[in-house]
This record gives sequence, C-alpha cells and structure tokens, in this order.
Amino acid sequence: MMSYLRQSVRKVHIRISAGDHLICYQRSVLIGGRSHSDVTQANPKVRWFTPDKPDNISVGRERIASHLRQNEGFHVDVVGTTLPTVRTAIRERDRYDVILGTTRAGAIAGTLIGRVTGKPVIVDHVDPIRQFRENNSPFFSIPVRIAENISFALAELVLYVYEEEYDRVSRYASQHMKTELGVDYRRFASPNSEIIDSVQDQLAEYELREYVAIYVGGLEPIYHIRELLMAMSYLPDWSLIVLGEGSLRGMLEEVDADQENIHYLGLVPHETIPGYLNVADVGVSLVDDPHTLKILEYGAAGLSVVQASGLAEERFRERVEYADSDPRSIADAIRRAGERENVEQLQSFISEFDWKQIAGDYVDALKSIK
Repeated sequence: MMSYLRQSVRKVHIRISAGDHLICYQRSVLIGGRSHSDVTQANPKVRWFTPDKPDNISVGRERIASHLRQNEGFHVDVVGTTLPTVRTAIRERDRYDVILGTTRAGAIAGTLIGRVTGKPVIVDHVDPIRQFRENNSPFFSIPVRIAENISFALAELVLYVYEEEYDRVSRYASQHMKTELGVDYRRFASPNSEIIDSVQDQLAEYELREYVAIYVGGLEPIYHIRELLMAMSYLPDWSLIVLGEGSLRGMLEEVDADQENIHYLGLVPHETIPGYLNVADVGVSLVDDPHTLKILEYGAAGLSVVQASGLAEERFRERVEYADSDPRSIADAIRRAGERENVEQLQSFISEFDWKQIAGDYVDALKSIK
C-alpha cells in the first residue's frame, strides 16, 4: 500500500451489526501524511462521565483519557457523575463537542445531557447488567436496565466489553463496537524501583510468612472476602495482604487485629500497587467475571492467579487456578498457584491488553462522530 511513502499505518478494526450478525472491516489511517481526513480534521473535545468512585478504585477510564491527551491530541475532561457535574456540563456546553458516558451512571447522565445540549453521545458500556441485577432488587435493577436501553438507542455509538451484552446492545444501538478492558502493562511488568523500595520499607514492620497472597479491590460480599479470610486458616505458611475499600472494611480491621497472617492496609494510591504486587506470589480474584481488572494487573506483574470458577474459565483456560466460594477450595487453589512455574504464559497473554492498544478503539470511536 503505497510502500514508497514513509508513513506509519495504524489498522483499526470496527464492528457494526447487520441483523443478527457481526460484520468486521478494517481501515488504515496514514499517520504523518495528509491524505486522510482523519489526520487533517481537528479532534473533538470530550467530556467523559464516569462512575463517581474514588480515584484509586476505578482507574481504567483515566488511563485511556491520559493516552488520548498525551498521544492522540484530544482534549478530554474526565468527571465523576454527580448532580453538580451534570449541571456544569449543561452550563458549559460550548466547551466540548462529544460526551462519553461510562456504565452505569455516566451513560445515563451523559444521555440526558446530550438530549439537553444537542451534543452527540458515545456510551462506554463496561459492566454487564447481570452483575447489577444479582446485587440489587428488581425494583432498582429493572429501571436501570430500561434506562440503559434508552441510552443505547439514543447514542451515536456504543462501545461494549462483555460478549453477553452483545444481543442487548445490538437490539437497541444503531452502531456498536467491541472493545476490552485493559491494564497499564509496563507499569506492572517493570515497576518503578523507588515504589518497590517504598513498599518494602512499609511492609518491613509486618512479619510476612514464606509465601504471600494479595487481594486488591472492593471490599464487598460479591468478591467473597469473608471466604478468602477464612481460607487463610488452612494456609499457615502464607500471609495475605488486602488493599481496598468497601462495606466490609470494619470486618477486615477486626480480622487484621486478631489473625497474624492477614494484613489489611486500607486504600493505597494506585501508582503504588505494582510495588505491593512485587512482594506477592499469588493474586486472588473471587468474582465470577472474565474481564475483571484484578487478573490483568496480577498477571502483568508476573503473579500466579486464583480466579473464581465460572465465566472466566473460557477466557483464561489453563493460565490460572480456579476455586469455588468454599474456603477450603480457595486455600487449595492458592496453594496450587504458589507451586506454578509457568506464570509467563499468563503474563504474555495479558500483554495484549495494554491500555495504549485499547485506547485505539476510543480514538476511532471519537473520530467517527461527525
């Protein structure tokens, strides 16, 4: 393809629906030349609405936004979805061109703002309705599902992660595109030495045992935190480090005080997490979710992984160890994971999901908006 031109070619895959089928086509964007309208057109300014969570809990959208700013030339404002940020967006309608809204509150609020301001909306659908339905009553989950369906129907484009959501998205959305969750791969695979030293200094006050398991994430019943803590009674040679925040925080603090091989360190800055993973042997994720960020971060850091049996098995296959929610099953899986020698297989697989690669989907989505 015009090999005499010294230009880089970035290939972008877009998926659009045609009836019940998925048609994929590929287009090439010539970077450095002026022959393609994608290069010559100014990038739109973006107001991105995300769930209103602490920065250290939900970091994926900011990672993509950072790449869009630094490497693609977009102006992106990421804001938590609250009543004040919604009012501000309506008042500042002249300061942005496109609205991005992330599941769930961000997508619903973004759609509302789009109707009021006339701005085009892209829905960033990263969580399946199944998870919400399992943890909320029908009186709450049904209206949310309906609101999401309306958001899909009114959006210019819907980006979605979970295959199980394809039927619902394709039923309502005029255009949709498959994407993935990702990980800041290099930051976890080759952590900063200063961060490693700082974490090791902090952990020096703890008497860690021969092997170390780690859990990073939300402290909610859906993540089987209680069962994980109970599993540690079967692992006398292991210590467990827990990082995170949630409704079970009080219980973690009590267990930390009573059980010598469990250490709850609370919520830590996300940039320090690679340092904590560096001292661990096994990372634990006990939510039945094939796209959880925990596995990507654990695997990028070179850890063996214990994952809940179920939906993740098709995706990760033999690359991780599986456990059900029984404490003894969890303990056995942690022990097996600690004996694994082929952790490079998982790490190599996860290298394909670096945020910089995933951000390409968002570049294409934003540039498709006219």
